[in-house]
Amino acid sequence: MTHAAVFDDVHKTYKPNPLLRSHVAAVRGISLTIPTGSIFGLLGPNRAGKTTLIKLLLSLARPTKGTIQRLGETIANRQTLGRVGYMHENHAFPRYLSASEVLAFYGGLSGLNSEILPRLVDESLTRVGLTDRRAEPISRFSKGMVQRLGLAQALINDPDLLILDEPTEGLDLYGRKLLREVVRERQAKGKTVLLVSHVLPEVEELCDHAAAIVAGQVAWQGPLSELRQSGTLEESLFAMYEKGMPR
Repeated sequence: MTHAAVFDDVHKTYKPNPLLRSHVAAVRGISLTIPTGSIFGLLGPNRAGKTTLIKLLLSLARPTKGTIQRLGETIANRQTLGRVGYMHENHAFPRYLSASEVLAFYGGLSGLNSEILPRLVDESLTRVGLTDRRAEPISRFSKGMVQRLGLAQALINDPDLLILDEPTEGLDLYGRKLLREVVRERQAKGKTVLLVSHVLPEVEELCDHAAAIVAGQVAWQGPLSELRQSGTLEESLFAMYEKGMPR
């Protein structure tokens, strides 16, 4: 069976900086499997190593040790990145570009055919409710509108693996409903969603599998229903964080 992502004994140690004068072990021996077709929650306190894992999965950083597979191939195969969509928690879109220009740019980076790209841009803007703002510069957008544009950008290439990093930040009720609909649509198509979030109600409602990362290590992974057996999700995670956090 091909998995959406597999981490096998992955370590990431950053070189010392002049202030700390010591190596920083951000990820310490993580082995983790993200099943194809799942909505997978990546949980953990701040500075647990979640962002480093995402960087490694997106080939933005190299593991110090261990191996990573992305969509059935090693991360050395950069072609698989064209099948990944990523929504960052803090977007840095050029504010002078319009919404349609942003999507055309990122669609081009994904290797989409220039002949079909205009249609895909229109479909993505329609899906996130920004068709009437397609020609406006990003500088006029509210934070919630930028978030919706970020979602459209992550969907432009119809990715097999969609990574959402704190996607509800700044979204209003409509935006949160839209996000839930999109996530379920992806799973209905057999696609995989990796959701990084501190918003536990969203995780409980959407995710079927999850992993908790604490101090650079996997504290727990499996079907989300198993984590609830010992209490509420918040209670279970808090006990895990307390036990695993460095003193």
